[in-house]
Amino acid sequence: MTQQHANTRRHFLKAAAGAGLAATSIPVFAQAFAFSPNQRYPDPAIQILDPGFAKYRVYATSLEQVATGMRWAEGPVYFPGENGGPGYVLLSDIPNNRIMKYSEKDGSFTVFRSPSNFANGNTRDRQGRLITCEHSGTRRVVRTEKNGEITVLADAYEGKQLNAPNDVVVKSDDSIWFTDPLFGINGEYEGSRAKPEQATTNVYRLAPDGRLNAVVTDLVNPNGLAFSPDESKLYVVEWKGSPNRSIWRFDVNADGTVSNKTKLIDAADFGALDGFKVDRDGNLWCGWGSNGALQPEPTEVGGRQVFQLKGKPEDLDGVMVFSSQGKPLAHIRLPERCANLCFGGPKNNRLYMASSHSLYALYVETHGAV
Repeated sequence: MTQQHANTRRHFLKAAAGAGLAATSIPVFAQAFAFSPNQRYPDPAIQILDPGFAKYRVYATSLEQVATGMRWAEGPVYFPGENGGPGYVLLSDIPNNRIMKYSEKDGSFTVFRSPSNFANGNTRDRQGRLITCEHSGTRRVVRTEKNGEITVLADAYEGKQLNAPNDVVVKSDDSIWFTDPLFGINGEYEGSRAKPEQATTNVYRLAPDGRLNAVVTDLVNPNGLAFSPDESKLYVVEWKGSPNRSIWRFDVNADGTVSNKTKLIDAADFGALDGFKVDRDGNLWCGWGSNGALQPEPTEVGGRQVFQLKGKPEDLDGVMVFSSQGKPLAHIRLPERCANLCFGGPKNNRLYMASSHSLYALYVETHGAV
């Protein structure tokens, strides 16, 4: 072991221990950050923007960091435990080409799958199997069977390879809906650079009989997606929308098509919409952070002319909650940019937030829609 390796390991284990994690459960060379929960109730990290959100706040709880040590955390999905007991969260660490596992039972944080073909979005089907978007390399949507075998569900459309499957959701009729932007093939950080074969970046519906159809073809790099509680509406993030990132709402038709495209949310404060989930009341809980846009003119910083970010990332990071009509209800402040989230816990009332290097959790007074 080199001295640099030894120093890195000591630094990592010290940070992991400071975060209250099992120091031996996470691989070395990850990026771990200590976190101190607020001792005050109610937690000031939960900012109420509309009085109607107060009923969703659990007064005597606070934000927790339950795992750390990732480079870019994405795609969390919750699997319930046996007989209603503690379960576990799977989430992708895309640049490290692995899927991680956080156990509610013992607090361990371990590697579930490596390599993962740069997995991004994950979800659970109605039979309790893992559905994964392999973001780069294979560029496909797969299902992990109960015996651990991998079944390829979709890797091409009309004879051409998919772009980079990103996020995925399963409807109650067992159809699988997923987005297919370019992120996984745009560079080398989240996979391998490749030339797209599809003319557009689509939202797809994979029918239970295996037929694949593009249901939305006019969004530029669609990202997160979710259904309303009654599945009559489909919400989709447009990552490259103009002038800002947006969430579009569609009516879901009986034949599996969508119609009546309507803009629901516009991230006009330089916010970065990404993955999101819907609760049982129809509210949208959205990963949030800076979109990285630069000021048009530089400012002097330490004698240099620097193009700084628009807005303040530290004021944007976290989760924004909107009503089904697009009204801002709350901002859950996090120390890192949140890319995606899911509801979990034995009562489906614990919000898990995949945020850059860490996984955070917060009990809330609502349940996930599914």
